[in-house]
Amino acid sequence: MVETIQNIAIWAVPVLVAIVFHEVAHGYVANYLGDPTAARMGRLTLNPLAHIDPFGTVLLPLLLIVVHSPFVFGYAKPVPVNFHNLRHPKRDMIWVALAGPLTNLALAFGSVMIWKLLLSYDEPLSAGASSSIAILSPLADMAKTSVIMNVVLAVFNLIPIPPLDGGRVLVGLLPEPQSSAVARVEPFGFLIVIALLMTDVLDRLMGPAIRFLLVVFNWLV
Repeated sequence: MVETIQNIAIWAVPVLVAIVFHEVAHGYVANYLGDPTAARMGRLTLNPLAHIDPFGTVLLPLLLIVVHSPFVFGYAKPVPVNFHNLRHPKRDMIWVALAGPLTNLALAFGSVMIWKLLLSYDEPLSAGASSSIAILSPLADMAKTSVIMNVVLAVFNLIPIPPLDGGRVLVGLLPEPQSSAVARVEPFGFLIVIALLMTDVLDRLMGPAIRFLLVVFNWLV
């Protein structure tokens, strides 16, 4: 039982941190670029209770862990953004959308540095060091999981299908009428993503980018 709880925590904490920072980053950039909607609704906070979505934050990651999915991800309640309030709506939409994945990549970089630091303490320095190692080992596992989780979340959100961040970037980059055509996909976006997930297409699309980024982060430190 204790081992099961520990394994869940090793995944749950990085998942929660990754998705909360991801959403808050969207809100902060939107606020900076002229839209205070998230700030007015109290969503510019790192308190996870303000962002938890029962399915996306809790049930979906647990389900993926239970079925031994090749990758685990989740999502929080989207931070509300009124793109019409942005000073340059079409251009600023791109920066608001990119804020989430870029934040996850920054978290992945910080996590891999912490992971390497914790691994450097894996040799007992004294007779009483075993208890410290027992604490540091799960923390190292949590940091490693955080690297993977944040890379997966960044890559997943950069898939160019609205309402994912990559889709919003694509809408911002394309000229009319192509931009509006892509935007009209948004109501069906998650159905498309679920279909890709169930047919393993999503794994094949994301796998190379995930492996590349993990190699890059490992090389950087």
